[in-house]
Amino acid sequence: MTVSPSSGAALPPGFVLRRGVEADAARLSTLAARTFTETFGHLYPRRDLQAFLEEAYAVERQRIVLSHPDYAVWLLERDGEAVGHAAAGPCGLPHAEVAPGDGELKRLYLVRGLQGAAFGTRMMQTAMDWLLRDGPRTLWVGVWSENHGAQRFYGRYGFGKVGEYLFPVGATQDLEFILRRPAQR
Repeated sequence: MTVSPSSGAALPPGFVLRRGVEADAARLSTLAARTFTETFGHLYPRRDLQAFLEEAYAVERQRIVLSHPDYAVWLLERDGEAVGHAAAGPCGLPHAEVAPGDGELKRLYLVRGLQGAAFGTRMMQTAMDWLLRDGPRTLWVGVWSENHGAQRFYGRYGFGKVGEYLFPVGATQDLEFILRRPAQR
């Protein structure tokens, strides 16, 4: 079953979900490093984690993504503090069947304590609405092989496993699953 929750559902008081802008680069950098570390930091040697965070979530890199017309980032804020983010854009996953025009959910993270409270669903639907704004197309997402909760979550949106690849975090190589959702006509 594929779910399609309404992205128009009201958020609780104090929460706002908004499209990120270039001026959000520093706060997105800080939030992305925080949420990645909270979720996966225990898996890596400190040096590997630090090298990854400095490269993947550098402020300038976030500024480029936020200003690029082919990408979109949303920030979930609680009383003005960024507590979650989602990012989407063209598919860059290493799979032979990725085609020009395919979209990818690049990131979907919440700070510890907010998972399971429907915020992920709201951010996911917002990202999917954006990815599908011009009509049906194939969508992709990469997910850590041991993150069974995320795999179930994406499965509810019609994503299924079609491949694997190694995701480097410093010298550590994580097994990632590639999930695809065929274009829905």
